[in-house]
Amino acid sequence: MQLQLIQQIRTNNFDDEQVMDKIKTMWQEASKELTEHKSDIYGVYYDYESDYKGDYSLGVGILGDETPVIAISPSENYKVFPVDHKDEQGIMKAWSKIWKLEEEGTLHRVYTVDFEKYAPNGEIEIHIAVKE
Repeated sequence: MQLQLIQQIRTNNFDDEQVMDKIKTMWQEASKELTEHKSDIYGVYYDYESDYKGDYSLGVGILGDETPVIAISPSENYKVFPVDHKDEQGIMKAWSKIWKLEEEGTLHRVYTVDFEKYAPNGEIEIHIAVKE
């Protein structure tokens, strides 16, 4: 699968005081370009410095092959975490669960490309690349 990036940022969940503002602005700018888009939209996490505590890049993507593109390998193994999209904090709660599982040693991430999939019907899934 190839995702065309509409907007992108570089940030850190723990050391960047502007992280939430950067993410919000990125999504707002991407939304302006996607007003007519009717299929899935992706939040793509890539170019990890280390683990979830390090710097990473985040982009808003759609299926496509215009530059810049992020390729998601069909051979990558993903664990899918459904998000309670009716809960305003659903995405943050899902990410907190992912980080907790990793800290406990029950989730073994590979830090290649992870993504959030936003379906037109409102459903959200987080796909985390994991070791086999």
